[in-house]
Amino acid sequence: MPNPATSKKTMLLFAAAAAAVGAAALFAPAVQEPAPATAPSSASTQPAVGAPRGALTKEQAMGALMALPELKAWSERLEKSSGGTVRGALIEYDQQPKVVKGTSYWQFSFVENGSEAAHRWESFLIAENGAVLVEDLASDQQLSLAQWRKEKRPMERSAPE
Repeated sequence: MPNPATSKKTMLLFAAAAAAVGAAALFAPAVQEPAPATAPSSASTQPAVGAPRGALTKEQAMGALMALPELKAWSERLEKSSGGTVRGALIEYDQQPKVVKGTSYWQFSFVENGSEAAHRWESFLIAENGAVLVEDLASDQQLSLAQWRKEKRPMERSAPE
C-alpha cells in the first residue's frame, strides 16, 4: 500500500512542476548554459561542479546543479531526442529552505519541460556551500551525490534509446 505522506508529497511536487512550467518559460531559458564538465566528486559535502567559493545565491545554486554531468547529459538527450521541443529545466518546488542536519538547502527538481507539461525526473537539495543531496521520494530519504550515482546510476538515463 502506498505511503499516504509520500503520495501527497509526490502530488504536490507534480502540481508545483505544472504551475512552474509557464513561469519558467516566461522568466528564463528552460536550460541554463552548461559549465565545463569536470570529474564528479564522491564526497557528499563537496560543492557541486561549477560552484563558486563562498555562499551561493539561489541562481548560482541552479547553475551549479545544471553543471552536474548527469543533468547536462539529460538535458542534451531531451533536446536531441525531441528535436528541440523538449528541454531539461530546474524548477524550485518549495521556496522555503529545507533544513537537513542543521543545514538549509534550496529545493529544486530537474524536469522534462515540454509545451504541455513538465515531468519531474529528480529532486535536489543544494546548500549555500554547494553541497548537493538528492531526494529519494520512494524512501523519503536524502542521498549524497556519491550514493545517488552508485545506487541509482543516473547516467544510464542519458543513454540513447
